[in-house]
Order: sequence, then structure tokens, then C-alpha cells
Amino acid sequence: MKILSIQSSVAYGHVGNSAAVFPLQRLGHEVWPVLTVHFSNHTGYGAWRGPLLDPADVREVIAGIDDRGVLGEADAVLSGYQGDPAVGAVVLDTVARVKELNPGAVYCCDPVMGDVGRGMFVKPGIPEFMRDQVVPAADVVTPNHFELDFLSGRRSTTLAEVLEAVEVVRATGPRDVLVTSVLHDGSEPGTLDVVAVSDAGAWAVTTPLLPINPNGCGDVTAALYLAHLRTTGSPARALELTTSAVYAVLEATIAAGTREIALVAAQDAIADPPPRFVARPL
Repeated sequence: MKILSIQSSVAYGHVGNSAAVFPLQRLGHEVWPVLTVHFSNHTGYGAWRGPLLDPADVREVIAGIDDRGVLGEADAVLSGYQGDPAVGAVVLDTVARVKELNPGAVYCCDPVMGDVGRGMFVKPGIPEFMRDQVVPAADVVTPNHFELDFLSGRRSTTLAEVLEAVEVVRATGPRDVLVTSVLHDGSEPGTLDVVAVSDAGAWAVTTPLLPINPNGCGDVTAALYLAHLRTTGSPARALELTTSAVYAVLEATIAAGTREIALVAAQDAIADPPPRFVARPL
């Protein structure tokens, strides 16, 4: 599979394309990374250096790929954090162009906006832009629980309400939804759920809640779910493979005692996820 990934990049650590490209390549996929920023490190450190790329420059890079006559070979477009509506417009135009050239291509959007305990951490206007323009153009979306509630305009406190919120989002356009970090009234203490919903049904995996929440895990999750969904054709199997691989990455990160996710150390588990979790139908 060939994936055009339009995301941020950091020299040190793993977020955005610096988190998504290597796992996808380790699975055997070709990745064309287009950078929206190139920072020294992720912004969670509170200080960083490097350029925020002008949306016109991002568009030029994509136009150059199109000039090679290969843009239509892309099987998927992947995007993550969009810090400016102008970058979002470039992504949407690119998705339209790729689908014009290859109607079988899909767009996977990780609608990065906020999280429980932090609230929204993007510029004012970005959440509404994501909800009203970007998500409806996507085929696959991977919000966390907090972002799902915003996108659906609902507050979901039970698993049934989570599924209702997903259907609200699916009604706007995307057919496949993966919801991460799901905590609900029925959650066992010390666990969280990851929920996948498609036209074929809904499934959940329950994982232990580990004592870390490093940057970049959402970027890895979106990339892996897109890859496994397209490769297996099964949302349930893609859910199992994705959660097993990400859990292995987190275990390796804890073992290494690092702030950055241990993608290299966990690469074998990414390429061949251990059979750790089984998806249950909902």
C-alpha cells in the first residue's frame, strides 16, 4: 500500500510523521511523508525550535508529487494535527485530487483537538473546522473519547452512548470510526476501551490502563489502524492488531524509562503484533 501522510515532523522524538512513518514502513508499506512543521521536538516540552511551514509550501510539495504522475498511485491519505485552517484546506484539496485520480483511495483523519483534563489545545476555530469540513470528507476517523463527544455534540458516559455518538459522526460522512481512550460508567477500574465501528458492526477491546500517556501514541494508533483496516478488510481484526501493537510500544517505553515512545525497541511487535487482545462484538 502507498500512503500519503501529511503531518508534522520532529527531529527528536516521535510525533506526527515522526511517529507514523516508521511503523507503516515496518509493516511493509510505502509512505510519502509531507511535513507541515519541522520542529526540534514536540511541543509537550514547552520549548522547541524550527519552522512552521507555510501552507503554500506544503501545497507545492504535494504538487511536485503530482508532477511526477504518481499521486494517483496513493491508496490512502493520512492526516493528523492541523494547526491552521489553511493547512486543512491543503489536506482537503489533496484528498479530492487523490480521489479524482484514484476513486478507490481513502482518507484517514486523526482529528487532533483536545483530551480529557486538557480541554481543547488547538487554536480557536480549529475544532469547528475539523467537525464541519474535515471529518465529513474522511472515510476513516480516529478521535479519542473527548474528541468524539465534541464531534457528535453529545456527552457519552455509557458505552451505549458512545456508540450513539459514533453514529452521529458516521452520519456526517466517515464510515469507519475508531474511538480511543474510552472511559464509561461500565469500565472496570484500571482499564479503558478502544471501540471500532463500521458498516459491518461494532467491536471493543479492553486494555489495562498503563501509568504513562506519552505524546505520539495517537499518531501511531491512527497510522496502524488505517494500515490494518485496509490490509485485512476487517475492523475487528484491525482493532486487535492495532491495540496489541500500541500496548507493546507502551510496555517498551516503560521498560526504557523514556519520555519518548520506544518505536524502535518495539518494532518487531509493530511488524508482528503479539495476540494480546481479542475484539468483542458490541
